[in-house]
Amino acid sequence: MKQKSINLFLIISSLLGYLEWSGGNNIFLLKAEIEIFSKLFSNPLSVLHPLILIPVIGQVFLTITLFQNKPSKGLTYIGIGCIILLFLLMLFIGISTKNYKILLSTIPFLFFSVMAFLQFKKTP
Repeated sequence: MKQKSINLFLIISSLLGYLEWSGGNNIFLLKAEIEIFSKLFSNPLSVLHPLILIPVIGQVFLTITLFQNKPSKGLTYIGIGCIILLFLLMLFIGISTKNYKILLSTIPFLFFSVMAFLQFKKTP
């Protein structure tokens, strides 16, 4: 049960990422995903980008593990790997631009990723 909780927190924390760019534009990843899914049916080509699709696929893998009796180690690792690409990029951007909002928004996901790895390391 503990691994399922960690996977749930991984999904939730992946939606809390914050992006900010020129012109005073900003968005949380939850709102961005809602916009992505709304555009998916009206203009699917507009959402075909690796930095959009790969993290969403990772979230799908993590969601699948929530419905398994014993969450799959492989699916969890793949899910984390897909999402962490975006979060490491956001971490780099937050550090290099000294944007603490972006930097701090990455910490929960990175924390729960480490927790997931430690939990799987403890269980046989």
